[in-house]
Amino acid sequence: MPFSSYIGNTRRGASASAGGGWGQSLLPTALSKSKLAINRKPRKRTVLVNFLFANFFVIALAVSLLFLLLTLFHFGVPGPISSRFLASRSSRIAKPRKTTTRRHANGSLAVDITTKDLYDRIEFKDVDGGPWKQGWQVTYKGDEWEKERLKIFVVPHSHNDPGWKLTVEEYYQRQSRHILDTIVETLSKDSRRKFIWEEMSYLERWWRDASPNKQEALSNLIKNGQLEIVGGGWVMNDEANSHYFAIIEQIAEGNMWLNDTIGVIPKNSWAIDPFGYSSTMAYLLKRMGFENMLIQRTHYELKKELALHKNLEYIWRQSWDAMETTDIFVHMMPFYSYDIPHTCGPEPAICCQFDFARMRGFKYELCPWGKHPVETTQENVQERASKLLDQYRKKSTLYRTNTLLIPLGDDFRFISIDEAEAQFRNYQVLFDHINSNPSLNAEAKFGTLEDYFTTLREEADRVNYSLPGEVGSGQVVGFPSLSGDFFTYADRQQDYWSGYYVSRPFFKAVDRVLEHTLRGAEIMMSFLLGYCHRVQCEKFPTSFAFKLTAARRNLALFQHHDGVTGTAKDHVVQDYGTRMHTSLQDLQIFMSKAIEVLLGTRHEKEKSDQSPSFFEAEQVRSKYDAHPVHKPIAAREGNSHTVILFNPSEQVREEVVTVVVNRAEISVLDSNWTCVTSQISPELQHDRTKLFTGRHRLHWKATIPALGLRTYYIVNGNVECEKATQSKLKYASEFDPFPCPSPYTCSKLDGDVTEIRNEHQTLVFDVKNGLLQKIVDRNGVETVVREEIGMYTSPDSGAYLFKPKGQAQPIVKQGGHILTSEGLLVQEVFSYPKTRWEKSPISHSTRVYTGGDTLQDLVVEMEYHVELVDEAFDDQELIVRYKTDIDNKNVFYSDLNGFQMSRRETYDKIPLQGNYYPMPSLAFIQGSNGQRFSVHSRQSLGVASLKDGWLEIMLDRRLNQTSQYQTLFPTLALGTLPFSLR
Repeated sequence: MPFSSYIGNTRRGASASAGGGWGQSLLPTALSKSKLAINRKPRKRTVLVNFLFANFFVIALAVSLLFLLLTLFHFGVPGPISSRFLASRSSRIAKPRKTTTRRHANGSLAVDITTKDLYDRIEFKDVDGGPWKQGWQVTYKGDEWEKERLKIFVVPHSHNDPGWKLTVEEYYQRQSRHILDTIVETLSKDSRRKFIWEEMSYLERWWRDASPNKQEALSNLIKNGQLEIVGGGWVMNDEANSHYFAIIEQIAEGNMWLNDTIGVIPKNSWAIDPFGYSSTMAYLLKRMGFENMLIQRTHYELKKELALHKNLEYIWRQSWDAMETTDIFVHMMPFYSYDIPHTCGPEPAICCQFDFARMRGFKYELCPWGKHPVETTQENVQERASKLLDQYRKKSTLYRTNTLLIPLGDDFRFISIDEAEAQFRNYQVLFDHINSNPSLNAEAKFGTLEDYFTTLREEADRVNYSLPGEVGSGQVVGFPSLSGDFFTYADRQQDYWSGYYVSRPFFKAVDRVLEHTLRGAEIMMSFLLGYCHRVQCEKFPTSFAFKLTAARRNLALFQHHDGVTGTAKDHVVQDYGTRMHTSLQDLQIFMSKAIEVLLGTRHEKEKSDQSPSFFEAEQVRSKYDAHPVHKPIAAREGNSHTVILFNPSEQVREEVVTVVVNRAEISVLDSNWTCVTSQISPELQHDRTKLFTGRHRLHWKATIPALGLRTYYIVNGNVECEKATQSKLKYASEFDPFPCPSPYTCSKLDGDVTEIRNEHQTLVFDVKNGLLQKIVDRNGVETVVREEIGMYTSPDSGAYLFKPKGQAQPIVKQGGHILTSEGLLVQEVFSYPKTRWEKSPISHSTRVYTGGDTLQDLVVEMEYHVELVDEAFDDQELIVRYKTDIDNKNVFYSDLNGFQMSRRETYDKIPLQGNYYPMPSLAFIQGSNGQRFSVHSRQSLGVASLKDGWLEIMLDRRLNQTSQYQTLFPTLALGTLPFSLR
């Protein structure tokens, strides 16, 4: 449901207070009825006293202004107050600059590069470039650094995944805590040593365990610039599946802990491992005060194209921004990976020789190219430094400036003192040799991202690197401007990482449920603390605050790029799922008790915070991987049940709502005990042999005020209201006779098609297969919308990769079960299709609503229940495809993080899997006549438009690949896809 609903058991009139007071909006009113007028005795006043009282505020304001002017005249304008918190905060505020509006002659926004232009220009031939397989043979003349020496910043780092092959706690105990201990100890030995750290989930855990001396040592390293916190989010979040609300939550959670604990606010972002990059992330970081970004995993052909023109550093601008207010500086790493062999230069066989943790005696594998690192000594330092500097110079030719960034690290590196000392010791010897030879025109040292970006900007201010006719940006001169996003990522050949858009869709759905539940709980918390003046309102939320923090952190943890992506191992997913499930239960308990407090039904003397709530959530989950179950209302004769609807949005909500009940002979009343028109229909389930559960779904139109609660009553008897109208059922089924549920009447469908309709549209279905065929609008205009359910066979796909063998094949045959349900408020077609499997992997319902001038009336709701839980579905990927007659010319649109839309185009020059894109919440196609077909999803999925007029959405996948970047996992999905046709 789009808002939270809570139910309680009560007799008629027992909760009359629930219908008033908070029954309207939770926003405060201008006047409070609780404040009573106080009678005071009149007294005599002189004319002067009366004048002073009548003009008290005017006189006080005039005196205050006069005092302020005298103070400024005497002392001058004061400077800003400084503190470590204010100083750090001000360091992340961009300098004000004059904004300009630049447009091309055709009126479009002026920008130097768009990712669409890159895709149009690149041939995607995957040419072998030699030592740099995805590039070319890089050379240089040798005089490039005579005027401006090469300034090399080697940035040590350790990428710590908060869950992947191990859980976050397992990683912490086995690796991450030792890495942080190592950083503190080794950096403290030599002030020339530097390091960067990104994941606050691990730093916060370490801080709790660390001694005061270690805490102070780490704080000192940050203050003196040896250790930089980059990003500062709870995790390094995924950018394809995560919703912008969850992204903001995870960054805020990490940054707030960091600022409150250490007094630091990062201003440089470090994202080396997300599988593709969203322009929404750039926008959010800019709005949060970040100044620079670093990214790594983009399509290898795009990297090559940008490197050829020295455009790997650019200003990322939003496509709608005409004023350059969203500009943020970006450094894109040029090579295959972020490990040491692929970061020092274009030749990994040489760079690997400078990963000193691969020397014999350490736990890491030796270099696969055959030549391994050796200890740097005075005897070999000249030869070793020359070879390393050659790679640095070659890499620098891919960028415009002579300031060079060299990351030094990999997954969970610097785990021991010996390993860290090997890296720092050998590199310092190499640096000393390079720096002592002026003829080399180079200076090398350890650095942080802040060191690098500061030096680069200083050089860009001195040397003009702008190209003729380049638009650039007023923020950092000398670099091109770019708009667009970087999906879909490919790291080699035909390996497109579009599989993770859909991997583990069940947990992607749980993620969204936790998001909106957390948002609702936060709003309720704010009302308890801000607008309720009873003692209980202060005591109760304070006692729950730690669980609200835990919920934020569990949601934040799942945004990790191996969490919401579905790419972690099974036991790790179980850990993520258990954490989210626990938080969901905690939040539902809080909201149910908060409702009691807000409605005045919870009294401090009668109930403690640990006592059960009068209300309980309408939808519950028994465990972390269980389907949500609607809790049925048992409306016994003569009793009523209270249903509280909570609307956390800032608009009034009018729509048809649904609850599950055990009896059909019931009525609905509003908070004033006025009868409400309602409809009853049988509850259906995904079971070929038993379609009906024996329970019922009760529908009625509800109106919930903005940020408010609304009370309704489900009543059995003792009221002068009509019972809920029973739906009329029609069927086409293999069952003979058809098991018509009581107390409904059933009739057989006649003809080859059936329809459901409301005031705005009529939907036509094929009775033989139960699939949608077309939509007719209120004016009689028909649009073909042929629904097709198909399967890809993909033995080479994995959790990350989508690599199908050919096109998806339809799986629905004639037969199966189709049931239509018609009523005053809801009309529905339920289909359990016949497939080649005895138990169909999918069943689905299509609904239209008649709420009367509501937004809900304008959409079609399609709910797919998917179960790929049998080995018969191994290496299968399930899709739904809508074949329309809309001429979209191979162009479609999908959203980025639920925040903005991005134009997509289907290219013949890249494989099918490369034309799949993330769909966190919305996709649409649009014809030249403006007609649009839109599909909204309640969870993140993958989408494509492989042929003109098609919109294809992947619903679920079950795969057996278990290679390094793939994992075995069973799947289970339950999704709703409302779509609209305009």
